[in-house]
Amino acid sequence: MNDGKPNWWSRPSTAPEAARIPSPPPADDDFPLQAPRPASPAQAPEPVPVAVDLTKDGPAGEPVGAPAGGPALDAVPAPAAPAGQAPAPAPPAVDLTKERTPVADERPEEPHEPPAPVAPVGLPPHDADAAPVPYGRDELPAPPAPQPLHAPDEYRTPPYGEPGPWAPAPPVQRPAAAVPPQAVPAPAAPVPHPQPQNVAPAPWVQYDPWGAGPTGVTPVAPPAKKKPGKGLALVGALLLALVTGVIGGGVGAYVERHGGLTTVELPQAGAADTGRAPESVAGIAASALPGVVTLHVSGGGGAGTGTGFVLDTRGHILTNNHVVDGAGSSGDITVTFSSGESADAELVGKDAGYDLAVVRVTGVSGLKPLPLGNSDNVRVGDPVVAIGAPFDLSNTVTSGIISAKERPITAGGEKGDGSDISYVDALQTDAPINPGNSGGPLLDSRARVIGINSAIRAAGGSGDGDGSGEQAGSIGLGFAIPVNQGKRVAEELINTGKATHPVIGVSLDMQFNGDGARVGEKGKDGAPSVTPGGPAARAGLRPGDVIVRVDGQRVHNGEELIVKIRAHRPGDRLELTLKRGGREITKTLTLGSSQGT
Repeated sequence: MNDGKPNWWSRPSTAPEAARIPSPPPADDDFPLQAPRPASPAQAPEPVPVAVDLTKDGPAGEPVGAPAGGPALDAVPAPAAPAGQAPAPAPPAVDLTKERTPVADERPEEPHEPPAPVAPVGLPPHDADAAPVPYGRDELPAPPAPQPLHAPDEYRTPPYGEPGPWAPAPPVQRPAAAVPPQAVPAPAAPVPHPQPQNVAPAPWVQYDPWGAGPTGVTPVAPPAKKKPGKGLALVGALLLALVTGVIGGGVGAYVERHGGLTTVELPQAGAADTGRAPESVAGIAASALPGVVTLHVSGGGGAGTGTGFVLDTRGHILTNNHVVDGAGSSGDITVTFSSGESADAELVGKDAGYDLAVVRVTGVSGLKPLPLGNSDNVRVGDPVVAIGAPFDLSNTVTSGIISAKERPITAGGEKGDGSDISYVDALQTDAPINPGNSGGPLLDSRARVIGINSAIRAAGGSGDGDGSGEQAGSIGLGFAIPVNQGKRVAEELINTGKATHPVIGVSLDMQFNGDGARVGEKGKDGAPSVTPGGPAARAGLRPGDVIVRVDGQRVHNGEELIVKIRAHRPGDRLELTLKRGGREITKTLTLGSSQGT
């Protein structure tokens, strides 16, 4: 029958051709036919398919393909029908001597041999009622020698279940959803059947790796082995990295703190001469520090800190007026030397117009006065060193240069009546000076005092010194009273307790906005602006005259005129240039004297 699959039939051949085909020896992979077993006499044989040996010729007159010793295939008797049933129609006889006409959908087949017979599925291997076969090899009858079915062929059909070398590759099929195994009903009692004489070859089926087995039961795939999860490997890697990082961090911290895993010995210079050149900053500081002191003042409702330096071996110390002004007449003044020793001091005299004061310590030996220089010899650019106690940090040394000379400044003015305003023709320096440096020495390259540090210019406004109350730091604009002026005032304070001021005998109009210093129309309390019989009156000055130069130096306002005059001593001669009625005239006068406050 044609079920859509190749039927393994040999091509028909005539009897003479079959007779000429020699019987080849058996191949290793051929399957011999089994000898038929006799059927039990008590049972009626059922019709079974008969295997036909197509390699042998029948007896004379019989067609090729007839069973050996029996009738032709078309003479096979039909099976008997059971009682009470109509006999089944006998299958049509097959004449193998005739050429078979292939069906339209069948492909021509290559010559090949049929596969070895396989017992039909479901048949028992032997009859139940057959006599037992002894197991001894000697007791078994010698089976007939198997005859090969065909000659060896290198393109022979492989064992059943495998595709031949010329067969197309089976299509890849995806596994279907798993079908749960179904219960197979228990088989009924086996019905004894006679052993078939020959077994028909099983039809060739397409190989399906995912299909069901021969028993119809879907094979269950073995459970897949669970592979180690990636999460476990990741966790292990993270733990390893964490441990490695901790160990590495510990080692790194130890190396950083201790400089390595071994003892570190750094190279260092040996002992050397600590002496310095006298003109160096270190040499100047070493020479001047023993003569510099720090002052702490309290009383009168206030307290302050400043600096001073020793003038002589008698214990006189020069400082600023605004440093000791807070003590009043009954305050306490304590002097601390660079060695750390302290002593009480008393006020000798002070002058607000020059912002200078002198105090004295008693019972102290070993004082080292600082030498005084000459401020007239100073030039812009000369190196200077400042020593003081900025923000109460005693024995602080800074250095710089002289950045300007004869810089007119005013400081003070907290009282409001002008009595505490100081007018200074100052030396300007970029050596850092801060609150607490006031009263300290400004030294030249030979450790000589050339100025008294008094004021700084703050970055935020109009404060000019420590007396302004501002606590801003240095911006490189410091001012010192020239030592020539300080020496004269200090001598007067030590000798008389008071300082004298040089005057010209005029009252100035401080509200004048023009260039120069204008002589007022009226003096204080309605008095004449030009003092009768004074230096200005004798020189011929009049009210309304505008003074524009003093000894050839330009004067821009009244404060600058006062600064220029106070830079001299009483009795000095000055040349004044003034404007009157649109023209300039020159007058010469001798400075007078007034008592300071």
